[in-house]
Amino acid sequence: MKLQTVPAARGVLWVRQGFRAFFRYPMAFAALFAASMFTVFVLALLPVVGSLLVLGMLPLVSLAFMVATRVVAEGGRPSATALIEPLRAHRPRVRALLWLALGYAAATFAVVWLSDLVDGGALEALFDASTTAQTSPDAMATRLAAPGLMSGLLLRVGLAGLLAVPFWHAPALVFWDGHGAAQALFSSTLACWRNRGAFVLYSLVWFGLILAFGIAASLVFSLIGAPQLFAVAAVPMSLIFTTVFYASLYFTFADCFVTAESDPAPVPGTA
Repeated sequence: MKLQTVPAARGVLWVRQGFRAFFRYPMAFAALFAASMFTVFVLALLPVVGSLLVLGMLPLVSLAFMVATRVVAEGGRPSATALIEPLRAHRPRVRALLWLALGYAAATFAVVWLSDLVDGGALEALFDASTTAQTSPDAMATRLAAPGLMSGLLLRVGLAGLLAVPFWHAPALVFWDGHGAAQALFSSTLACWRNRGAFVLYSLVWFGLILAFGIAASLVFSLIGAPQLFAVAAVPMSLIFTTVFYASLYFTFADCFVTAESDPAPVPGTA
């Protein structure tokens, strides 16, 4: 595969392609997402290593969705078996994927530890207070005003964003092109940097969509006199947005890396 640079406007197209791929087979993508969440739930129940396995699985989940979306791009029908498809690759590639999984889990733990160190546990205390019905408004206000809370939150977001860059394309590069773990991380970082305009616009479009839905839904439910229904509607919509986001990941990869012979096939109707 070779790296290429695309115009910033491709960021908008990636989102559109994700929606089009999802709506061609919504139940198949929903089944894949449900299978992923069920696996995460089971792994989280394991003592000691459960959290590590859950974090390590995230790059493999993104790869599973890329595999499923590529099937759609090539005119096929995706299935939940895409979740185990990466583990059927040649042994060196599986080994590299496992190294990526371990590296991502370790790096995420480091981000959480450093952020907790900065905010002194303020964010965790805020979460605990928000889930307790007995927490008074004054107590919540005190938690929100805790020193270090905003610094820790900004650090979490910033470091999580930086961590996403090397791991964005890395699993796909290992699975489809046989990169080693270190080489894949470097190539992913380089691809994201060269196409930073498209990725910034891609992120802004997703942010805008989620914000627009929140505002529109809030207004609608307020007008009909049932603002409490907003939380009910937000759950399925958040699941749909998350699934579509994962479905769009393949297109970010397909545009940044192309084979020497030909470009990856687009979803029908997106050309």
